Amino acid sequence: MEQYKKEFINFMIECQVLKFGSFTLKSGRQSPFFMNAGAYITGSQLFTLGKYYAQAIHDNFGDDFDVLFGPAYKGIPLAVATSIAYSQLYGKEVKYCSDRKEEKDHGADKGALLGYKIKDGDRVVIIEDVTTSGKSIEETYPKIKAQETTEGGIKIVGEIVSLNRMEKAGDSDESALDTITKKYGFPAKAIVTMQDVIEELYTNGDKSIITDQIKAEIDKYYAEYGAK
Repeated sequence: MEQYKKEFINFMIECQVLKFGSFTLKSGRQSPFFMNAGAYITGSQLFTLGKYYAQAIHDNFGDDFDVLFGPAYKGIPLAVATSIAYSQLYGKEVKYCSDRKEEKDHGADKGALLGYKIKDGDRVVIIEDVTTSGKSIEETYPKIKAQETTEGGIKIVGEIVSLNRMEKAGDSDESALDTITKKYGFPAKAIVTMQDVIEELYTNGDKSIITDQIKAEIDKYYAEYGAK
């Protein structure tokens, strides 16, 4: 595992973004772990987070993209922080864009988008915190494609999230990220997977965060919900 991935896992723990216990997900599943990107609340945390995202995007997609699209609301600070980090780490100016939950009907920046207005010729990376079911892309994808004036004018290079939960998406046996790749035709990647987390905090860790009991609960959860 790359060093920055190990650091990112411990960073999530330090920021209390990744927690272990018992949590009810939106899907109704009872999960032994939960990730909340809304817990990054300071400038230094967001700056550091942007660097991890930038490194993962660079590793997975290279530099051949122009825009980071962060779906409202949590995707907005992710896109902003990562665009800043990308400039500093790789010397590439990346624009940020987000959708508005309610279209603005006045002013010079009226419309459905916040930040840069994507258009034909743009190459876009979608950036989110985590996806369990893959449902969010069903709203995001058409909003991006609606900005085209010619079919295929905007290219979605890929999607990046913090954590691949590695569990079944809905009724499928595939993970949400694999489902997105198959359905939409672009790669969906994560900075780290839950397998990486277990390796760092349990297999190679001191078992103070993922204890033997929590590991057993994670194993039980994946026996029922784990993606094939």
